[in-house]
Amino acid sequence: MTVLTLSEVDFLAQVTEYATLRGWLFVHFRPAQTLKGWRTPVQGPLGKGWPDLLLIRPKDGRRLAVELKRDKAPDPTVEQWACLDALAQCGIPAFVWRPRDWPEIEETLR
Repeated sequence: MTVLTLSEVDFLAQVTEYATLRGWLFVHFRPAQTLKGWRTPVQGPLGKGWPDLLLIRPKDGRRLAVELKRDKAPDPTVEQWACLDALAQCGIPAFVWRPRDWPEIEETLR
């Protein structure tokens, strides 16, 4: 039996499509390729660890910060953990989701 590994790009698409169906709005900052490699222009101390998604749902005031990882990818970086922790301390629930977490993702986005 062959098990397909979901890429982070495909996982992002899956999560955002489901979130949209559930009434969430989101922002994701994509890197761009430059002569010096891939870059995402940001400024400020949260920039390096900013999560993949910030989701809001105006109808109930919910908001979430989410870092997405492939199932076999390393854990978030120190900067990513610090940013997620800072957002959580400010009342924004923060998550690290992998494709294997799909049941939790569906429940959280309900």
